[in-house]
Amino acid sequence: GRGGGGAMESAAKGSYVLANLAEVVERVLGFLPTKALLRAACVCRLWRECARRTLRTRQRIAWVSALEPGPAENHALVCALARELEKVHVLPQTVLYIADAETFSGHEECHEQKKARKRNSKETALALEKLLPKRCQVLGLVTPGIVVTPMGSSSNQPQEIEEGEAGFALLFPKIDGVKIHTFHFSKDVKNRVFDESKFAEAGLKNNPDLRVVLLFGYNSWKTGATRFLHQIVNPLNEKSIILAGGQVESFTSLTSENAHAQPGDACGVVGLAFSGPQIQSATVLLDQDVADERTAEAAMQRLKAANIPEHNTIGFMFACVGRGYRHYKTKRNMEADAFRKFFPNVPLFGFFGHGEIGCDRIVTGNFVLRECNDIKDDLLHGYTTVMTLIHLGSTK
Repeated sequence: GRGGGGAMESAAKGSYVLANLAEVVERVLGFLPTKALLRAACVCRLWRECARRTLRTRQRIAWVSALEPGPAENHALVCALARELEKVHVLPQTVLYIADAETFSGHEECHEQKKARKRNSKETALALEKLLPKRCQVLGLVTPGIVVTPMGSSSNQPQEIEEGEAGFALLFPKIDGVKIHTFHFSKDVKNRVFDESKFAEAGLKNNPDLRVVLLFGYNSWKTGATRFLHQIVNPLNEKSIILAGGQVESFTSLTSENAHAQPGDACGVVGLAFSGPQIQSATVLLDQDVADERTAEAAMQRLKAANIPEHNTIGFMFACVGRGYRHYKTKRNMEADAFRKFFPNVPLFGFFGHGEIGCDRIVTGNFVLRECNDIKDDLLHGYTTVMTLIHLGSTK
């Protein structure tokens, strides 16, 4: 009788609402992670339009972190990304991933079998790229150590992981008013002089909206590598641009229109450029004299004085392998802890590498932290740490 009819009637009403009322559909779809949302978009035109609108509002950065070893055959970051991409609420447009050199592509003693597990970094990199959307630009680096904020909350305690398996992937969605692009310059064996027209091609010259350039040198032990790095860094060293980064072990992924295969023994520079009038950024250099809690916190105080908004901001830490707990006399996680004390809600990412790029500088309007006189700051250092904040504008 009647009961069945009532149930059918309310089911019919429910399906009418879900087929016709955009605001209800949008409300419901808003709870879905991106992958499920994209599947829902195939249902009908209304759902597709609602899904599109929902995706456009998702402009917060997400990240995936891996802090302990995965199963022997796969790097922990590959496993974490495969699992977490089902749950994220962003559609990645640019991804920066960094993994530790030792286990990403090295031989690591496995206690059970007592045999070295070999991983091919090419295969690991391909496994990571395969998980990401096809049209996404990916920059992947491999470094001696990792700095990462465990996923789940921006206020989680950032970890300095100097040995052991670790990695993270930063997922940048499409953000209104912000353009992020990857670039790559490799040293030409034949030419000693770097062709500066390549800067303009890479959007690093004649780009009034350029605010931040993260630069990573690779194969820095090669002869001529430091000279080449100077040729790249010096022309970019302008007061209105924040430059930060360091020397990495190698880069394993660079997917974008202009990526082409390089001879394995070349040296060069890869990086990410952030353009957009709403971007604000500041960076400080912790030099060799910074060797205890007090001096580390004083440096964070300088960074805090830049008054960068903390909402929708990420922190980067590029440290020398010679720093970390050995430098701070066995006190671990010192610099990451100092950062967290002054920036309770900004996630921090980065690495321990073979040299650092950066100086004290602020870009908010035209305010500069330390007037550089007319002497250009030297941007290349050793045994230092560079701390950088990048604010990507206020999200709706």
